[in-house]
Amino acid sequence: MWRPRFTPQTREAWSRFRRMRRAWWSLWILLGAFAVSLCSEVISNERPLVLGYEGRLHFPVFRFYPATAFGGVHRTEPDYLALRDDPGFKRNGGWMVHPIVPFGPVRSELWLPGNPPHPPSARHWLGTDRSARDVFSRLLYGFRTSMVFALMLMACGMVLGVTIGAIQGYLGGKVDLAVQRMIEIWSALPMLYVVILLGSIYGQNFWMLLGVMALFEWIGLSFYIRADCFRLKQFGYVQAARAAGAGGFRILFRHILPNALTPMITLAPFMLIGGIGALTALDFLGFGLPPPTASWGDLLDQGMKDLTRWWVVLSAMGALFFTLLLATFIGEGVREAFDPRGSNQLK
Repeated sequence: MWRPRFTPQTREAWSRFRRMRRAWWSLWILLGAFAVSLCSEVISNERPLVLGYEGRLHFPVFRFYPATAFGGVHRTEPDYLALRDDPGFKRNGGWMVHPIVPFGPVRSELWLPGNPPHPPSARHWLGTDRSARDVFSRLLYGFRTSMVFALMLMACGMVLGVTIGAIQGYLGGKVDLAVQRMIEIWSALPMLYVVILLGSIYGQNFWMLLGVMALFEWIGLSFYIRADCFRLKQFGYVQAARAAGAGGFRILFRHILPNALTPMITLAPFMLIGGIGALTALDFLGFGLPPPTASWGDLLDQGMKDLTRWWVVLSAMGALFFTLLLATFIGEGVREAFDPRGSNQLK
């Protein structure tokens, strides 16, 4: 089984990156925020973490319970916030422990006084949007969606870019020429029009957007991998492996690719930035994830349509700004750490 081998140069570059405090701490802050967002259901949710009723414990965050389980008459999910104040529920020993933010991203608080969006308050820390949904909850869930989408898009782009670029660079000749012409034709297609067309046919959803964007994400990376493979296959250790009888597959994956992954590593943070920005832009234009999915683009769209409700646009812009800023710091650090010219380190 093939395993990536890290050269001494790669290990030294990683050591340089760890000494760049701004990039290193940005990496940990972004990873920490992403880890927190993965636990969004236990941080922001109208469903209780733990519910006690008639001497039995229930865990609504992790499991569906019908209203009949708590004295209701319907088998649909109960409104737990209303159930909490129900006298009959309390008479039967009912109690519940809610998350820190007792609102989910799609719960509308239309009973609040005044017209939504409602300004920040002790109940809603960042206010509500035009549908009276908690802005903090939608930012938290939207961050998770954006990060998962961008990471999966980055992974797909890397797999396709490395594979196609390596085949072009290693085989060269007519194969390289034919693939390069096809790439030029494919890259001329307008991605936004493809998204609109397929969305109108198959409907807007996470996997459709991911699949369409992944078909375009790999192109830039493949150029770098192709150039590195062209260069590395002329080196002496590759010629020696070929003379020793090693097959093309072994030479490519054991001797060339481990030394050609620097472009992939240095481009990864910027591919992440591109994925987050692309999804936010598509949501802002109305061609992204379908409502009521929590997304930053939707909040930006709401805020830009009514700038007097400053908390909506300011919250979304602030979250997007700091996320992209952290990813940019990481990208700059990675690029400088892997710079063979050994430029000045970031602080």
